[in-house]
Amino acid sequence: MASDTQGRGKAEAEPAKKSRRDPEGRMSLGEHLVELRNRLLISAIAVLVLAIVGWFLFPWVFEALKRPFTLAAEQGLQADLNFQGVGTGLNVRLQMSAYVGLLLSSPMIMLQTWLFVMPGLHRNERKYAIGFFGTAIPLFFLGCVAGYWAVNQLVPVLLSFTPQADQVEQLIRYDEYLSLLVKTMLAFGIAFVVPVVMVLLNFMGLVRGRSMLKAWRWIIFLSFAFTAVMVPTPEPFTLIAMSAAIASLFFGAIVISLLHDRRVDKAAGDEDLDDDSPSRIDDEVEAIDGPSSIDEPDEDRR
Repeated sequence: MASDTQGRGKAEAEPAKKSRRDPEGRMSLGEHLVELRNRLLISAIAVLVLAIVGWFLFPWVFEALKRPFTLAAEQGLQADLNFQGVGTGLNVRLQMSAYVGLLLSSPMIMLQTWLFVMPGLHRNERKYAIGFFGTAIPLFFLGCVAGYWAVNQLVPVLLSFTPQADQVEQLIRYDEYLSLLVKTMLAFGIAFVVPVVMVLLNFMGLVRGRSMLKAWRWIIFLSFAFTAVMVPTPEPFTLIAMSAAIASLFFGAIVISLLHDRRVDKAAGDEDLDDDSPSRIDDEVEAIDGPSSIDEPDEDRR
């Protein structure tokens, strides 16, 4: 009977021990590491599965990435993609499958990142994080599409510098072209996300909207400089349209920051102050809670 009682006691204690959780959601360092391991494992499985999908999508992706050279051939510019070495084709297919897997699994990676970070955020911080991820992810993909379009404009311009003469043949290593394409798409993706980061910094109280507005000349200059380097088209309309699109994202971020600053200043009563003026300090002396008489004890019975 004693052994049965002890066995039932252990069985009842184990569920109670497992269900014991911190009411505020705090976790130990070991629990954080286990949680991080699980999130990384799920992300790695998603990348691996979608990389296998990318392996079977290789013929379609290859034709899509070869389009800049097709456009160049239509302009009379001859260039051939070259696979140097016996295993280069396999290496390129593995690289492209990995890129496709990362691209397709990026929403799952973002979701796992959010699930790992979310328990440690306050309610207002969660709103900022949701707004950041919900805006940054579509803008990043839009930037990648713009980068692919930029490569379609870039390749014919670069090929035009090669002398088009007899016995002159230009061979381009496909792995080098793939590296150029990925870097260009990443550059445009990051450029489209930077305005969202500016808004996030403003909502966190680190940068004022008027401080951003003072740098409007640099924003226009850098937008045109970035577009001129990444998309060196001979006609000016593409340069102006692309630069205006990038600059409009930055100015949109500035407008949102100015509206947010105005709302915060109005709530704090500082809407009539300049950026260089210090905020008002409430120097009113507050009453200290205490016993009504010396003989009467306070709430702690002291």
